[in-house]
Amino acid sequence: MNLHRFGRFAMVAASTLLVAACGSSSTAGSVDWSKQTSAAGGGGMSALVSAAKAEGTLNVIALPPKWCNYGPAPSGKSPTNFMIDAFKAQYPGITVVSANPNGSSQQEIDAINQQSGTSAAPDVVDVGVKAAVSNTSIFAPYQVATWSDIPDSLKEATGLWYSDYGGFMAIGYDSKRVPGGTISSVADLLGPGFKSMVALAGDPTQSNQALNGVILASVANGGSLDDVSKGVAFFHQLKLAGNFVPVIGTSATVKAGQTPVLFQWDYNSLDHVSEVPTWKVFVPANATIFGSYAQAISKTAPHPAAARLWEEFVYSDAGQNIYLKGACRPVRQTAMKTANTIDQTALAALPAVTGTPQYPTQAQQVAAGAYVSANWAAAIG
Repeated sequence: MNLHRFGRFAMVAASTLLVAACGSSSTAGSVDWSKQTSAAGGGGMSALVSAAKAEGTLNVIALPPKWCNYGPAPSGKSPTNFMIDAFKAQYPGITVVSANPNGSSQQEIDAINQQSGTSAAPDVVDVGVKAAVSNTSIFAPYQVATWSDIPDSLKEATGLWYSDYGGFMAIGYDSKRVPGGTISSVADLLGPGFKSMVALAGDPTQSNQALNGVILASVANGGSLDDVSKGVAFFHQLKLAGNFVPVIGTSATVKAGQTPVLFQWDYNSLDHVSEVPTWKVFVPANATIFGSYAQAISKTAPHPAAARLWEEFVYSDAGQNIYLKGACRPVRQTAMKTANTIDQTALAALPAVTGTPQYPTQAQQVAAGAYVSANWAAAIG
C-alpha cells in the first residue's frame, strides 16, 4: 500500500504505549476507532497503523485460502500474492486469526451476532450482497481512501458495505466423467448420463455462491433476474431425475469425484484444474451472471483499528491486484486500468466470457434469496 497517498499523522509514544498496555481497545489515545468513518477522521494512516499494531490482532472469517488468493499461501507459492500473508508482511506485529474458512455468508452474520462482545468475534466480513444489504444494522460505516474508485451501485452510500471483487457463475465439470466430454448447455444436465453428478457449492438459502447458481439456472431456463422460480424448478427436475447430489461441493469433493459437475464462481472452479487436470469451466452464453461480494466492518469489532486497516489494504492497488491474481475481478479494475496500476499479466489471464453479462441488483438478490428460502426445501427434499 502507498502510505503517502493517505497523509500522515504523528502519534505520541505515550498514547501508543497506553493502548498496548490496555490490550485490544476501541481507542488509540483520544481516538475511538470504532467511531471513525475514514482514516483521515482518526488522524491519518500513520495513526491508524499505530492503533492497529497496538491492538495486535485482526479476526477474519469465511476466507478459504484459495478463494481469490486470500491465503495463507500454499507451499511453493509466493506469500506476496496472497492477501493475509501480504497484509501481515506490510504490518508486522498484527496476528491474523482466520475462523471457519469454508463458512457461508449467513454463518459470518451469525458469528457477529453470537460472538458480539468477545475477543473472538469477527472484525470484518466478506459476504454476498444479499447478506450485506440485509444486515446493515450490525455494520460500522467506513470509507477507504480509494472510495471514489468504487462504483456507486456497488457500495452503500455511507460505507456500511462495499463490493470488493466479483466473477461469473459457471458450471465446472470433469470432462472425463460427463457424456461426450463436454457440457454445452444447462439443459444437458437433465440427461441420463448425469446421474448423481450435479451439485451446488453451498446451501442457496445461506450461501451467496449457491444462490447465484440457482439464478443462473433460472435465467438459462427462461427465467430472469426478477424470476428465480425457474431455477428452483430446474433443481427440482434434477432431483427427480436422480442427477442432483445433495452434497456441498468443495475442493475435496471434486478431487474425490463426488461432485463431478459443480455450479461455482469461475474463479473458484478454475482452482480445481490443479488437482483434476480434466476439469473444465463453462459459462453459459445465455446466462452470463456476474456476482460480487462485499466487505463490511462489524459495529462491535473487538479490533476496530485493525479492521479499518485491513480494508485500506484490501482496496489498495496491492490488495486489488492480489484478487486479480486469484482470477477475481477487483472492484477498482476500471480505475486501476485508467491509472495503469493494474497487473496486466493477471488481467490477461482472466477466463474468457461470451454472451452479454447480467448484473443482479441489490433488490433482485434479496428477492431471489427470499424466494429460494421459502421454496428450496420442498424442491429438493
